[in-house]
Amino acid sequence: MNGFDSASSYGFHEGTLRKLIHLYKYAGIHTLAKPLAGYLLAALQRRERLDLIVPVPMHWRRKWSRGFNQSELLAREVSRRTGVPMALVLRRARKTPPQAGLSDHDRRRNVRGAFRSTRKLDGQHVLLVDDVMTTGATVSACGAALKRSGAARVTVLTLARTDRRSFPSGPGALAKSNAAGGW
Repeated sequence: MNGFDSASSYGFHEGTLRKLIHLYKYAGIHTLAKPLAGYLLAALQRRERLDLIVPVPMHWRRKWSRGFNQSELLAREVSRRTGVPMALVLRRARKTPPQAGLSDHDRRRNVRGAFRSTRKLDGQHVLLVDDVMTTGATVSACGAALKRSGAARVTVLTLARTDRRSFPSGPGALAKSNAAGGW
């Protein structure tokens, strides 16, 4: 099953954007959620109607340790600004090791079956929000769970992308993939 139908990112995970994401995510500067959500909105392609915004979930232990889910704060702010409802529809069915340092193959295996949807999404177009997309393994696994629950379309929106394949260059460039679940 294809994980997602399309994906957009604000820019590349480098330079100032990378520093901002690291301050937000690892230094716990929650107030960065508002300006970073502005970047997400700049990358959002609004040709189609969205029914629901869903953040990529964290395992409860990691969320407790960090103190917040960065994707959830971003999704809440995008929801507030667009008027599209946000819901915590996905949950981690099992704890997975961090994806950092894993190969593409190992990343996909690591998150396979790791996410579950908590409700039916019959025919809905879901916007899946995360901070960084590396190989697309996590958002693909999340998207597959959303589609198993009946979502008609899953669009991924991230602040940054690490892989430059199929990417126009420059800050604010809309990066899109129609290679459902992979780049």
